[in-house]
Amino acid sequence: MGSDHYFTAAPESPENLRRIRVRLAGRDVELTTAGGVFSPGHLDAGTGVLLSNTPAPPPGGHFLDLGCGWGPIALSLGMESPHATVWAVDVNERALDLVRRNAQTLGLSNINAVLPDDVPDDIVFRTIRSNPPIRVGKNELHALLERWIPRLDERSDGWFVVQRNLGSDSLQRWLAATFDKGYSVHRAATGKGFRVLRVRRHGSPPTEPISLV
Repeated sequence: MGSDHYFTAAPESPENLRRIRVRLAGRDVELTTAGGVFSPGHLDAGTGVLLSNTPAPPPGGHFLDLGCGWGPIALSLGMESPHATVWAVDVNERALDLVRRNAQTLGLSNINAVLPDDVPDDIVFRTIRSNPPIRVGKNELHALLERWIPRLDERSDGWFVVQRNLGSDSLQRWLAATFDKGYSVHRAATGKGFRVLRVRRHGSPPTEPISLV
């Protein structure tokens, strides 16, 4: 239906499964996409900029792909860090099904494609990588980031790609103002009209005075 968006929980539009060829984590792979999800025909430019301008992920730990779509970020993380656990989070059930299909195609057993509320509350993330759903609106986007960025582990980074003409600079200012204690926010890269924003959580100060005796 015309009212479907990529952030619709249960798209009513035809699934129209299709196969596309993309390059992820240095590999040429053939994956499944469908109608009713974000960028079903190709790897979108913003995600490409993000993947090209972020460092290799840590070798292990829990990772988060926030707003995973059909999975290019999560799948890349899973291939690059086979000993990590990658949480691919989306509200779109069709997108989550595609991530599971594509993980199986690639032989990846370290990817959990789940709804946001299905991520256990005690998990913290060694990295967050996201092409966030800007079109949900500013208030919902801010609430999303306020929910997940505080779950970064100490001395860990979140990387977010945002199109310049969709408000990347104002989002950077909001991030810096909102996460002003214990975090730093920088523009890490630009390309093809997109900004890659890096949010780093620093180590917490000691809770007890350090004895010098």
